[in-house]
Amino acid sequence: MANAMDFGHLPSPADPTRRTTAVRIPYPALLNPHAERARRHTLQWLLTTGLLGGEAATSEYDTLRLERLMAYFYPTANAADLELAADFNAWFFIFDDQFDGGLGMRPRAIERLVESLGRIMTPDDTVPVASPPLVRAFGDIWRRSTAGRAPHWRRRFRTHWLAYMAAHQGEARNRNADGLPTPEAFLELRRHSIGVQPCLDFTERCGGYALPDDLHGAEPLREMREVTADVVIFVNDIVSLVKEIAAGDVNNSVLVLRGHKGCSLDEAVDLTAALANRRIARFGELAAALPAALQARRVPAEVRGHVDHYVEGMRHVMAGNLAWSLATSRYDERGIAAVSGGRQRPWGALAAQQGGPPVPAPAGPAEPAPPATGPFPTQRGAPHPGR
Repeated sequence: MANAMDFGHLPSPADPTRRTTAVRIPYPALLNPHAERARRHTLQWLLTTGLLGGEAATSEYDTLRLERLMAYFYPTANAADLELAADFNAWFFIFDDQFDGGLGMRPRAIERLVESLGRIMTPDDTVPVASPPLVRAFGDIWRRSTAGRAPHWRRRFRTHWLAYMAAHQGEARNRNADGLPTPEAFLELRRHSIGVQPCLDFTERCGGYALPDDLHGAEPLREMREVTADVVIFVNDIVSLVKEIAAGDVNNSVLVLRGHKGCSLDEAVDLTAALANRRIARFGELAAALPAALQARRVPAEVRGHVDHYVEGMRHVMAGNLAWSLATSRYDERGIAAVSGGRQRPWGALAAQQGGPPVPAPAGPAEPAPPATGPFPTQRGAPHPGR
């Protein structure tokens, strides 16, 4: 992919996938026993919806074992909920892969795509019959996910989906810019594009509850969600580093750190792992103080049980993301080859059906690049440096 940053001169870091051993997540990665059933279900769903076509694309997708990521995120979910989670996770990754080509340089085209998807998330959940597979498939998982759910949960779920989708516009602007974003700006955007918030909403769905808005949006749960997203970001950016260098993508916290610290890639990987560890320590502090905070607010016992499940869900997301990242082919030699030399995944041009084939990106930056200053910020209220 053409973009403002040329990574051809960068030496390959020393085995960045295995460097995640420096990230110390003290929670077990538990695998849902329905993982294989979810795998078979989602492969069939992808073929039925038209997101995958043909044996070669199906085989390439299957090597990613994306259903296992959901099986780690929701280890106690029932079979039907895990199948649905595997479907929406498949859509997540297929949607993300649309931006490895020309579309990833076109913020306005991404905006039109996001608008078409946002129109689905309405009370009547209408999906036009002539919609392309990417839109129809999203309509299907949206309807199934929200059916019978509390209106306030449904509103939150919609807000988080829209933020996830719209963040790809910001990432496109980063690719067009003349320089790297500030670490602060990068993380603010990446917390949306990583997709953790909709996944945590689904933790509530699997548990059969919806936290009250005033509790969900208050401290410490707000900061704990941010910490969870940060840990996932830092792990993901370490394991995907070589793949993103191969694709020429600037949207990686290791690359942003390297650019602003003036250090080597290996040093930037070490710094990123250290930031993850600081976040994990902060999460432990917040979790330890949570019971007293809930008691002080006189939260009913039933809701406290829901909060316990929700917090445990955050632990599953952090631990499960690391476990899956070390096992998937998405970040190994096959994953790197899949996006090297301008290649896209077989499903990488689905968004072209949304309004014609992508056109070449315009010359020059799409908008002024943000100033390149500042360290990664601490979470609000956190005593630990870094993020």
